Amino acid sequence: MYAIIRDGGRQFKVEVGTEIQIDYREGLNKDDEIVFDDVLACRTDDELLIGQPTLNVKVKGSVYEALTKGPKLTIQKFTRRSTFRKRTGHRQKYVTVKVTAIEIG
Repeated sequence: MYAIIRDGGRQFKVEVGTEIQIDYREGLNKDDEIVFDDVLACRTDDELLIGQPTLNVKVKGSVYEALTKGPKLTIQKFTRRSTFRKRTGHRQKYVTVKVTAIEIG
């Protein structure tokens, strides 16, 4: 059994036991429970349910790591034939969630 959920403008295919990285949310601690209500599709053993646009299915997960940092990205801007140089960096924060249950109904 698997489900396709939408969170933060991205879609994830999840099964029980899958670990996903979602965008950072303040106030979440390790072992907190999080519920994803925005389920787009769900595959059971005998049928495929497709939402129009969503289904009445809940995907439950627990926070595995409260803060995970992504890779450092370097952004460089410059203009030729001038002395304009600008260099900045960015590092995205994530929350790692482990899926514990998929509930239909």
